[in-house]
Amino acid sequence: MRLSACLLPSLAPVLVGSAAALLCAACASAPPRTVRGAPSTSAAAGQSWTPAPRAAAPLTDAERALGARGGAALGITADVATRMHRLTLTDVADIALGNSPATRLSWAQARAAAARVGAANGQFLPTVFAEVNGGPARAISANPARLPADRRTLVPSITLQYLLFDFGARNGTSRAAREALYAADFTHNAAVQTVLLQSQQAYFAYQAARGVLDATRANVSTARQNVAAADRRHEVGLATIADVLQAQTALAQAELAAQGADGDLQAARATLAFTMGMQPTRSFDVATDTAAFPLRELAESVDTLIAHAERDRPDLAAARALVRQSDAQISVARSATLPQLTLGSTAGRNFANVSTLEGRTYALTLGLQIPIFSGNARQYDVVAARETAAASVANAEQARLMAAAQVFTSYHTLRTAAQRVTTSQTLLGTATQSEEVARGRYAEGVGNILDVLLAQNALADARAQAVTARWTWFSALSQLARDAGAIAPGGAAGLRFSSDSTGGLPR
Repeated sequence: MRLSACLLPSLAPVLVGSAAALLCAACASAPPRTVRGAPSTSAAAGQSWTPAPRAAAPLTDAERALGARGGAALGITADVATRMHRLTLTDVADIALGNSPATRLSWAQARAAAARVGAANGQFLPTVFAEVNGGPARAISANPARLPADRRTLVPSITLQYLLFDFGARNGTSRAAREALYAADFTHNAAVQTVLLQSQQAYFAYQAARGVLDATRANVSTARQNVAAADRRHEVGLATIADVLQAQTALAQAELAAQGADGDLQAARATLAFTMGMQPTRSFDVATDTAAFPLRELAESVDTLIAHAERDRPDLAAARALVRQSDAQISVARSATLPQLTLGSTAGRNFANVSTLEGRTYALTLGLQIPIFSGNARQYDVVAARETAAASVANAEQARLMAAAQVFTSYHTLRTAAQRVTTSQTLLGTATQSEEVARGRYAEGVGNILDVLLAQNALADARAQAVTARWTWFSALSQLARDAGAIAPGGAAGLRFSSDSTGGLPR
């Protein structure tokens, strides 16, 4: 009892601290209501959260600068800036790659993975750390005649530890980190290809929208000519007012179509600006491309393109790297069930207010750690690692099959697009001749206004079909190039075309 009475004053702070900890644990059964004076969450599940002003603040210049750290400054090069109103396809792709948050994200993730490789390889080196311990102490059972009860000590030391053997844990960790780096790098390459595809398709969509607008304006001009022809016939008594009204109705419809096409062009412009990482209000334009292009047949079969995709697509390579990473994690998990052999060394010096307690200290240790029982946690970790590896294999196989389906679909989509280009050109030629004949017959008093309006509508549709088919072919070609892993900033430079075609590579 006397011992307990002596220990009670020293144990009082511990008991008070434990009671406070238990009280805090009881209070932590629910999340905090406020964070820095603002509501932490919404009051109910059906209500929206009201953020604090700082939570929704835009990024500062310093925070934005983090995205460009370690790389070139974002923006547009001086060379491209001189031709912002006549951008080429390559210019659009370069601007998109330089400004895309997706490429910056994947690049930063790859750099982080590279740093983790360095951290994993650091496990092969010894660990050295310095430590300082000390402070006042009181020895209750000390003999005051020999050693004072009150002591003050200071013990600086330096410790070296080295893992001699661990049944492959370090090797597995290093290999897993290396394969994760490869996966991150391939993922970055896939992000680059995705940005290229998006920028090219946005460029083609803008060109198509502008071409459709030009076609609708041509339709308005044609409709005005028909109104003038109806007016002339009405003035000389060869046509009724019904002919004039029908021609004016067709003109109004053509003008409405032109207005809608102008709105579509602005929407396509906004999409193009978004893919280039710019505000849609920024002044820019792309060079007009209305030159005719000869179609060429692909020199490679669909089976060859599928083989190219399996070999060259970075997303498939990333999936294979993740399989190897998962396999390495099995070694890491298995090694945790086996012993570890360590070597340690410590050197220090004791400083004290008692000379007999002072002096140098040395220690050399050889440790063997043998896992005996952990509630089967380590064994389950091995099972989880094996199943994760099996899932990675299934994911890689699924990605391979998906890539084959994408190439197959894109291949035949391109063939269909090429056929539509040829057919639309034929349709445009016949529709143009038909409209000219119908308008001429009407002007000579032979035909009627219905024939003219039917021919006018057919010509308007043919113009739109010809423009859309042209740029759809380019878009389909870019999609196939991306699916086969052959896309480039200037287009589908990695695809081979037959040499016995009627012309050169499409622009």
